[in-house]
Amino acid sequence: MKDPILYHPGGDIAAVDDVGPSTSVLRIRASRRAFIKGIIASGAVAGSSAFLFGGLSGCSPDTPGAGAVERLLSLNINGKVRRVDVLPNETLAMTLRYKLGLTGTKLSCDRGECGACTVVIDGRTTYSCSTLTHMVGQRKVRTIEGLEGPNGELHPIQQAFIDELGPQCGFCTPGQIMSTVALLEANPNPTRNEARHALSGNLCRCGAYDHYLNSVMRAAQGA
Repeated sequence: MKDPILYHPGGDIAAVDDVGPSTSVLRIRASRRAFIKGIIASGAVAGSSAFLFGGLSGCSPDTPGAGAVERLLSLNINGKVRRVDVLPNETLAMTLRYKLGLTGTKLSCDRGECGACTVVIDGRTTYSCSTLTHMVGQRKVRTIEGLEGPNGELHPIQQAFIDELGPQCGFCTPGQIMSTVALLEANPNPTRNEARHALSGNLCRCGAYDHYLNSVMRAAQGA
């Protein structure tokens, strides 16, 4: 029998000359770690070969191949141009939170239903969890962080939300505020029904809808 392989409970691999009542002495003994290192090394060789031949075919990191997208983007976020490396399937919410550190934009349902990730793009509310960053282009994106005054003071809408005790757990509050910003910039004197319609895309797990509507109306009076 030619070199059968025995798998031991400890994860070692041993090659033997024969298997039987009197098994011969082990000739090769490799640890699990060595085995995994071998697999990783072979993968690295394959990857480097693909890069080499890819380079010979005219592709380079600075020149996307046919059908590829440019990964290094310039985004206009809160009035500043930010350069960021973006994957082709990356959502704006992921870019804002994990690439730019703007964690005021919340991720909750991650499927365009709750509104916690709402941002304002060119004056219109947008679910950032359902928007690919590559689709944003040069449009102006505003997040909750962009409402801060030059000396760190709160935006009047934020202050109105505090005065009316709008937030309960607070998780949906950034989305509620950004929807209010878009509403009052387009319609500084909305009716309560218009405010209710503007915030209808923002779900509140605490059920504090009346508090939020009171906040919107208070902010409108002070605008």
